[in-house]
Amino acid sequence: MLLGLWLAKNLSQVRGVMVAGASCLLALSVWLTIYFVQQRAAGNTDVMLLTASTPWFKPLNIAYSVGVDGISVVMLLLSSIIVFTGTFASWQLKPMTKEYFLWFTLLSTGVYGFFICTDMFTMFMFYEVALIPMYLLIGVWGSGNKEYAAMKLTLMLMGGSALLILGILGIYYFSGATTMNVNEIAAMHNIPVETQKIFFPFIFIGFGVLGALFPFHTWSPDGHASAPTAVSMLHAGVLMKLGGYGCFRVAMYLLPDAANELAWIFLILTTISVVYGAFSACVQTDLKYINAYSSVSHCGLVLFALLMMTKTSCTGAILQMLSHGLMTALFFALIGMIYGRTHTRDIRYLDGLMKIMPFLAVGYVVAGLANLGLPGFSGFIAEMTIFVGSFENADTFHRVATIIACTSIVVTAVYILRVVGKILYGEVKNPHYLELTDATWDERVAVICLIACVAGLGLFPLWASNVISDAVGPILANII
Repeated sequence: MLLGLWLAKNLSQVRGVMVAGASCLLALSVWLTIYFVQQRAAGNTDVMLLTASTPWFKPLNIAYSVGVDGISVVMLLLSSIIVFTGTFASWQLKPMTKEYFLWFTLLSTGVYGFFICTDMFTMFMFYEVALIPMYLLIGVWGSGNKEYAAMKLTLMLMGGSALLILGILGIYYFSGATTMNVNEIAAMHNIPVETQKIFFPFIFIGFGVLGALFPFHTWSPDGHASAPTAVSMLHAGVLMKLGGYGCFRVAMYLLPDAANELAWIFLILTTISVVYGAFSACVQTDLKYINAYSSVSHCGLVLFALLMMTKTSCTGAILQMLSHGLMTALFFALIGMIYGRTHTRDIRYLDGLMKIMPFLAVGYVVAGLANLGLPGFSGFIAEMTIFVGSFENADTFHRVATIIACTSIVVTAVYILRVVGKILYGEVKNPHYLELTDATWDERVAVICLIACVAGLGLFPLWASNVISDAVGPILANII
C-alpha cells in the first residue's frame, strides 16, 4: 500500500490504492479469523499459530518473531475494519490527500506489526512506528488547537515509551534469557520477585499511558478532539488497545508475581479511570470531548478487568477492546460527518438534526445505545462479561471495586441520552441547517459497516468469546 500510494499520480489513484489495500487487508483478516476458528474446531491446541522467526540482531538476541493467538486474531480483525471504514470516512479529505494516506497507512502498519510480533524488541519497534505518525496526522490535518494537542500526545506517549524500553531491557537481562521472545521468557519463569516488582510498574505504566490509565490520560481528550475523523477512529478504536494488549501480554504475563502483589494499586487507578471518565463526559459540551472521556472510561474498564485476573473478566476485557473499538470508531465517524456539515461540535448550538440528516442521526442513536450497553449490541456482552468475571473474586476489596465500576453504566446512560436528546430532536433553531444534506454514499458505507459489526458482535458473540477465551487461558495460567 505504501508503495502504491507513493506511485499514485492523482486523487483517483490515491483513493483506488487505499480502497484496494484496505479491502485486501480486511479480506485477509476475515480469512485468518475463519482459519483460526477452523483450527480450533479441528482440535489444534497450539497456543500460537502461523509462527515464524528470523534472527535480526544476534548480539542482543533480537529476532523478527511473529505468530497469532485468539487475542491477536480479533485485534487484527478490528484493525482491518477500522482501516477499511476510515478510508471511506476520509474520502473527501483535502488538501495533501496522498501524504495524509501515506502517514495513515504507516500508522496502520505499526498497529498490525505490534499485534503479530512475539519478540519484545520488535513489538516495541512497531509500537513506536504506530505512535510517530500521530504527531503529523494531528498537527497537519487536525483542527482546533492541533499543534498543542499533537505535541502533548507525542510527549506523553514518548514518556511512556521511555519507561517501556527500561522495562523490556530489565526483563531481558534479569531473566537470563537468550531470547526476547515473550512466550519463551514466560516459560522460563525465573525472574526474582523483587526484580519483578521493580520493572512491573515500568511496563504497566508505559503501556497504560496509551490505555488512558489515570492520571496519565490527559493527552487523550485533546488528541481525539483535534485529530481528523479517520485518525480519531483509528486512534481510539485501535491504537488505545495497544495499551491493554501490552499490559496483559508483556507486563502481567512476564512478571506474574509482581502482577499479583501490585495489582491492587493499579486496580484503584483503573477504577478511578472508569468513574472519572464517565463523570467527565457528562460535563463536556464538545462532541469529540464527550466521546474522548467516554473512551477513557471504557479503556479503563479494559485494564480494570485484566487486573481482576479471572478467566471470565480477562475474556471480557478483550471483548471490551473489540467492542469499544467498533463503537468509538462509529461515534467519531458520525461526529466528523456532522461537524463537516454544521462546522461545530458544540452541543449547545446543535439541534433538530434528525429532521435534516436522518441517516446520520439514526446512526448516532445506534452508536449511543451500543455505548450505554443496550442488549443486542456489543457493549452489553463485553461489560456483562467483565462485571460477572470481576465479581467472581470473593474478597471485599475486589467486589467493592466492581460495584463502584458498575456505576459508570448509569453515568454513561446519562451523558449519552442527554446528547442524543439535545442535538437530534426538537426544532431546528439555526435556519442555515435547513440547507444541509444527509450522508453521501462513501459515508454511508463506513457507517453501515460499523453498525453491522457492532450489532453482529452483540447478537453472535460466542465465536469471539471462545476464540479469546482459548488464548486467555494459557496466559492467565502463567499469572495465577
